[in-house]
Amino acid sequence: MDMTLIIILVAIAALAIGAVVAFMVQRSMAHSSAKSIVEEARKEAEMIKENKILEARNQEREIRSEAERQAQQRMSKVQQAENRIKQREMQLNQQQSENQRVKNENEATRTRLDEQIALAESKQTELDAMRRRVQEELEHVSGLSSDEAREKLVESLKDEAKTAAASYINDIMDEAKMTANKEAKRIVVQSIQRVATETAIENSVTVFPIESDEVKGRIIGREGRNIRALEAATGIEIIVDDTPEAIVLSGFDPVRREIARLALHQLVADGRIHPARIEEVVAKVRKQIEEEIIETGKRTAIDLGIHGLHPDLIRLVGKMKYRSSYGQNLLQHSRETANLCAVMASELGLNPKKARRAGLLHDIGKVPDEEPELPHALLGMKLAEKYKEKPEICNAIGAHHDEIEQTTLLAPIVQVCDAISGARPGARREIVEAYLKRLNDLEQLALSYPGVIKTYAIQAGRELRVIVGADKIDDVETEKLSAEIAKRIQDEMTYPGQVKITVIRETRSVSFAK
Repeated sequence: MDMTLIIILVAIAALAIGAVVAFMVQRSMAHSSAKSIVEEARKEAEMIKENKILEARNQEREIRSEAERQAQQRMSKVQQAENRIKQREMQLNQQQSENQRVKNENEATRTRLDEQIALAESKQTELDAMRRRVQEELEHVSGLSSDEAREKLVESLKDEAKTAAASYINDIMDEAKMTANKEAKRIVVQSIQRVATETAIENSVTVFPIESDEVKGRIIGREGRNIRALEAATGIEIIVDDTPEAIVLSGFDPVRREIARLALHQLVADGRIHPARIEEVVAKVRKQIEEEIIETGKRTAIDLGIHGLHPDLIRLVGKMKYRSSYGQNLLQHSRETANLCAVMASELGLNPKKARRAGLLHDIGKVPDEEPELPHALLGMKLAEKYKEKPEICNAIGAHHDEIEQTTLLAPIVQVCDAISGARPGARREIVEAYLKRLNDLEQLALSYPGVIKTYAIQAGRELRVIVGADKIDDVETEKLSAEIAKRIQDEMTYPGQVKITVIRETRSVSFAK
């Protein structure tokens, strides 16, 4: 038992000793492993330290180089500033020396001027004394006082000044006409050349052809009832006379004449002519004419490239087809004016679309549905304002006959183009009495001036030739006379286009050999 216990104790002791030995072995192995780990960490720390030192040194070098570079830049700027200051000092020194030199020269010049002034004053005193002596001698020799001689001298100088001034004024006017009007003439001539229109003359009567005189009786009807019904329905006088194969429709309203012509054409073609049928056909034709007026207005606006017109304005434009002014068809005149306005506006650098619109609408006051007591220009302006046209368009319409003030550049363009369209040869037809009166007024106006012997109005009143006496008016006064006559005609008379005034002064010397 004791032996067994001893063995057990020995075994326990052996186990304990083995455990202690194993623990010691493990401890030594852990200690060696820790040493190796510490050594590796130390080595890695040394490497990191060296790397950081290298990076710090690199950064230090970069910072030092950047600081040196900035320092060099500052030094260069400082050097440049010093150079500019030195240069400025040199310039100031030069300027100061130059100012001193100029000052010295000015003082010397002032001294010389004072001497010259003193000398001039002494000379002036001598001249005054000499002038007084000469004046006394002249008064003694001529027997005239100084005031009388001065008056005569002033009169002679006035005459010379008038002659010189008239010549100078004529030279200035000629130069101004050559320079100022050259461009305007070019623009007007180009505008006229680029727009070509037909000569359209309207009359107050329409001749309706018929196949035979038998138709006349059917148109007249029993006891004239058909012709009376036709006149009442159309408002046109129908003249049936001995003219073979023709009936005359007379009336001042072109729309009514056209309605009567078309209605009569349908009645004759149909063969049924009686009062009820006449009223029916006239009503139908009137509706057709109204549709044609609107279609004409639309077609005109499309042809001219004008958009956005109010329907009532389109209708008024179409009515122009059946209206004439001095024999000139109003629609043709408005189209021509619109094209002229567009060309002239383009030449002047303005908006050609607005100019074309104003030119087309400038005479709409001649075709209103009502007849108010207003000039057609003002009425047209009010219509344009009513239908929301732009202010410059309305002003151009209202100012094209100078009833209101022109406030835009479109107004004079419309006025000029309206005059060009109406003044071209063959455009308008005047009443003979008014035409003859205008020619006589031109001649009588020129005859009212002293020195005028004869006057001749030629070229349909577009030129006035004035014959003056050579012994009564000289060459300088002839130029002055032509300008005065032109201004008076412009102020007192009304005429289309322009009137050229030519003053003729002729001197003839006649001798006979016997």
